[in-house]
Amino acid sequence: MKRITNIKRVITPIDFSENAPLVAESAAYVAGSFKASLNLIFVVQDFADYSGFFVPQMNAPDLVQELFTSAQERMDTFCQDNEASFKALGVTELISHVMRGDVAEQIIAYVNKEQGNLIVMGTHGYKGLEKIMFGSIADKVVKAAPCPIMTINPYTCSLAK
Repeated sequence: MKRITNIKRVITPIDFSENAPLVAESAAYVAGSFKASLNLIFVVQDFADYSGFFVPQMNAPDLVQELFTSAQERMDTFCQDNEASFKALGVTELISHVMRGDVAEQIIAYVNKEQGNLIVMGTHGYKGLEKIMFGSIADKVVKAAPCPIMTINPYTCSLAK
């Protein structure tokens, strides 16, 4: 078993839910403790997962591009709003990336591509229909991750406080 001593890149999926700031701050705390970079990622859910549920009113490629553009804008704003506090926690570099596809698969692919040493992710994001339809993203990532994972329950977390 490999020891967790040389953490250089912490990968943190965020979903812009009300819990995202706490999860990101907790990840920044961990990254800062290791003097590591923090990679915040967001995955725009692939419409193939919704096939059979509904038919969009507009052209699907246009909608996908609009969602992707909106997600990139939200990510940029999120990073700008939090960069100073992340740096204060010791984060050496803040990187953001928006992708499209199956959320769990894209997280794992990104971790592999960027050689992430640790995934820090929330256990609770969006609720309701999304969770019923897609199950727990955290559960899927834990089962397939190529590196250690720290899951954050934002309702009980006091790590970054």
